[in-house]
Amino acid sequence: MAQEQGAVPATQSFWLETAGPFEKRPAWQGHGRVDVAVVGGGFTGLSAAFHIKERQPELRVVLLEAGSLFHAASGRNAGFSMTLFGLELGVTVVRYGRKRAKEADEYMVRAVNYTRELIRRLNIDCDYEEHGMMTVATNPNQLRKLRRQFELAREMGLHETAWLKQAEARELVNSPTYLGAWYDPLCALVNPAKLAKGMARAAADAGVELYEGSPVLSLDPAGPVTLTLPKGTVRADRVVLATNAFTAAFPQLRRVQAPMFTYIVLTEPLSRRQLEAVGWRRRIGVEDGRNFIHYYRLTPDNRLLMGGHDAVYHFGNRTDRDHNMNIARKLMQNVVRTFPALEGVRFTHHWGGPISVTLDLVPAIGRLGRDIFYSVGCMGHGVSLTQLNGRTLADLVLDTTSELTEAFFVGRRVTPLPPEPIRFAVINAIRGGMLLQDAWDEYRGASAMSRRPVERAAGRNV
Repeated sequence: MAQEQGAVPATQSFWLETAGPFEKRPAWQGHGRVDVAVVGGGFTGLSAAFHIKERQPELRVVLLEAGSLFHAASGRNAGFSMTLFGLELGVTVVRYGRKRAKEADEYMVRAVNYTRELIRRLNIDCDYEEHGMMTVATNPNQLRKLRRQFELAREMGLHETAWLKQAEARELVNSPTYLGAWYDPLCALVNPAKLAKGMARAAADAGVELYEGSPVLSLDPAGPVTLTLPKGTVRADRVVLATNAFTAAFPQLRRVQAPMFTYIVLTEPLSRRQLEAVGWRRRIGVEDGRNFIHYYRLTPDNRLLMGGHDAVYHFGNRTDRDHNMNIARKLMQNVVRTFPALEGVRFTHHWGGPISVTLDLVPAIGRLGRDIFYSVGCMGHGVSLTQLNGRTLADLVLDTTSELTEAFFVGRRVTPLPPEPIRFAVINAIRGGMLLQDAWDEYRGASAMSRRPVERAAGRNV
């Protein structure tokens, strides 16, 4: 083991530490009337508010954040701007069919490209680098599954990706655990807190009023919608609920999604010798082929970030479990298992937070009545998705029909989650089944590798 349990400090997000000073925004006070109220100060809310105000500057647009801007998922994630929609392609095909799965791929390609364009247009310094992403197989079952997914994507005519044999994958990142990989050139890495900070600046420059420490305590949908806050009320003609994993705070949307926690560990900066040993020749993002993936990357100062391994739901939709030392220990072990040359590396940070998950594992943009709009279910893949979703929400708020508003997951019927305690049992039954499959794949993979050489195993399973 690299370190004993508890040795890694429970910290705030490394990204928030390195994003520079944050401008403090006031809390909402008094009673006011606005054209549009956006609730939630992360990627989705900032993007929606910015796009609404940019297109119709005469509107009064306010953004209400319960805590501090982008200190939730938008400031804590791993910083992958990627094309993955929902859980995986096969699930989307089974649930919605090939036509809609292709539509989802086109939306996500557009999201990655639009995020790049937005960063350049708004001159946001967020350590953006685009080198693609590998999804790697670390056991024979993962190899078969990933190869089927790759062939399905190619057969459906989705955006161009490539299959890498074992040697080709290890040429990019040299882990002895890799058997092959699915390479997607459309993935960028960012400092997500810097990106959110830049979006907040752009929204404020456009004329959006930004308020922190302003939780919405209740919402009365009778028009105009009335939002009650600790120090006043807001009456709005239109409301955007951009609260994602925190959406259960609103009774009207309690059943559309659940908050599930994912966690991250971070090493000290790797030395030149360590970098050469792991052979990270291109600064690509990597994830493996598990159900509960391990996702990892290098930071700009060459720390290794790894997250995932499990996703935890806490009874009653709790959203205040930002550290989990048991998962942190397993992540530290997996860093060394993936890169044995990093045995003894020091870990400096551990943090986490909730992501928004729907029961059918697909995002949803919806509408309550005539004047309230929401976006949920990014499934932990929201860096690019939320930027484009904000533009889609702007179209909906401004009564504009577009290719974005015609996407199949906009206005779709969301499979509702049951109430507690059944919700807790259902979510953990699904989670348990996925964890069991991961454990079985790893057990069978270890058994297979003990019986035959890696190269032969890879060849027989492709």
